[in-house]
Amino acid sequence: MDTNNVQPIPDPDNANSANAGESQEVRWVVIEKTPGITVAEIIVGRLQSEGIPARAWQEGAGEALGLIVGLLGTGHVVVPEEYADRARAILEADAAAMEEEE
Repeated sequence: MDTNNVQPIPDPDNANSANAGESQEVRWVVIEKTPGITVAEIIVGRLQSEGIPARAWQEGAGEALGLIVGLLGTGHVVVPEEYADRARAILEADAAAMEEEE
């Protein structure tokens, strides 16, 4: 998956309009890279709990082999471009809170 990947998604706001069935373009950006897919999935859950659409992905070969190191083992957290700043702020706040607890 390219960090500048553009994927069409249905626009629920236009479901009843004359443009029903058309898609809008969404540019997904990587906001975090993790060792393995599991950590990326946890981060996705955190962001989704804040109302941010997010996805986790890992290269297919790395996922098939269960890798958690190296390029094939890297997990990627992606969000639509318009949510990137908010998502990064949430992750930074969480990291700061974790440091304070330690």
